[in-house]
Amino acid sequence: MTVLSTTLRVASGVTLPGEGALEIAVDVLAPPNPKPEVLVCLPGGAMTRKYFDLRAPGDDSFSFARQMAARGYACVLIDHLGVGESTRPADGYALDAFLLAYANASATRQVLDKLGNGSAINGLKAIPHVRSVGIGHSMGAMLTIVQQAQNRQHAGIAVLGFSTRGLPEYLMGEAKELDPAAARREVARFARAMFRDPYPKIGRSSDGSQLYAGLHADPAGIQAIKSARELLLPVPAYMSMLPGNVAPEAASIDVPVFVGLGELDMAGPPEDAPKAFTKSPSVTLQVLPKAGHSHFLFPARTELYDGLAAWVAGLPQKDESPRKPRP
Repeated sequence: MTVLSTTLRVASGVTLPGEGALEIAVDVLAPPNPKPEVLVCLPGGAMTRKYFDLRAPGDDSFSFARQMAARGYACVLIDHLGVGESTRPADGYALDAFLLAYANASATRQVLDKLGNGSAINGLKAIPHVRSVGIGHSMGAMLTIVQQAQNRQHAGIAVLGFSTRGLPEYLMGEAKELDPAAARREVARFARAMFRDPYPKIGRSSDGSQLYAGLHADPAGIQAIKSARELLLPVPAYMSMLPGNVAPEAASIDVPVFVGLGELDMAGPPEDAPKAFTKSPSVTLQVLPKAGHSHFLFPARTELYDGLAAWVAGLPQKDESPRKPRP
C-alpha cells in the first residue's frame, strides 16, 4: 500500500547550560486516509526511532509503522534528545527521564498540530479531531508513562517490553539496598558510577542475544535491527532498571493501557505488569508466544500489530485537543 512519509525537526522546548537550540528529529508515516488516532512511538535504550521502521529487502513485516499504516494509522517516530538525529548535548548525564518526557511531549504537540492542519506531509490532508496514542518500547515505554503522567496528552498508552519491576538482577550495592524512592533520587549518581561515558556503547552478551533475538527471531529482522542501534542514555536507562522505577507515575495513568510482552521478555512475570496501572479504567495484556524483548523480530509480531490495532480502535471517543507540556 502507499505510505506517505516525511522527516521533521522540531524544537524540544528545553534548554541546557552551554547548549544552543535543542531539536528533536521525527519521522511521520501515514496512509493516504489515516484514522484520527496517531501513534506516537518512543524507542528503547540503545535504539533510534528506526526501531519502529525496521526494513528488510522485500519485507515490510518488521516495520511497526508500515504495518500500522496498513491498518489505517499514522505513526510519529521520535528520536529522544541525545539519540539518532536529534541534538546530542555534551553532557549526556543531564538527560533524565523527566527532561526527555517534557521534550517528547513538546515534539508530540507540534507534530499533532501539523497533522491536524494538514502541514505535516505534502499530499496528506488535514486529520480532523486528531488525537495521540503513546507507544513505547522498553525504556521508551517508561518515558511514555512519564510523559502521560506529566501531561495527560494521549488517549491511551501502550507499553511494550517494560514493567515497573525493573531489572534488579543487574543492580549492585547501594542501588539494590535502598527503597525505591531513595534510589530514584540518586539515579544520576548511580548512572555515572555504572556508565563512565555520558553516551556509552552497549556490547552484546549471550543472555542479551537470547532476550533481544534468540532462536525464534527471524534472521532478516536481526539484520534489519542493526540499522537502529545507538549509544545509550545512561540516566533513564539506569532508572528503568530500578525496582519501582516509575511506579508512582504508572499509578496515576487514568486512560486505557495496553501491555505487550514477549514470552521470553525481561520484564518479569507478564501477569504482574498490568498491576502497576491502578487508576487506568482498563488494562489489556498481550503475551507474544516465543518472542523475546525486540518483539518485531519474531513471528508473533503480526499478532501484536493486530492486537494493538484492535485496542486503538476500541479506545473511548473523546475530542480533546492535546495539552501543552508542563515544565
